Amino acid sequence: MKIDFVRSGGFAGLRLAVNVDTQDLPDAEAALLEKLIRDSGFFDLAEHIKSPSGGADRFEYRLTVSEGGRSHTVTVSEAAVPEGLRPLIDRLTEMAKGL
Repeated sequence: MKIDFVRSGGFAGLRLAVNVDTQDLPDAEAALLEKLIRDSGFFDLAEHIKSPSGGADRFEYRLTVSEGGRSHTVTVSEAAVPEGLRPLIDRLTEMAKGL
């Protein structure tokens, strides 16, 4: 499974990104990411999820997950992140920061 993650925006407008191939990760980390993707219902999410109210200095996340013959991209504003997607975004943010 391949995951491309980009966080943009925020107060300083900094971009944070990570590209992950779960085949290159330790088994436990790969299993965790795959579980987070399944639990979020990622492939069933809308391509664009926006907050009904705008907001300055908020992050926007873009995630693309490719697995087998399918690929799906979701772009979501910080204030509109579905609860089920939050753990995946948090983990990918940590990975992008090198944590």
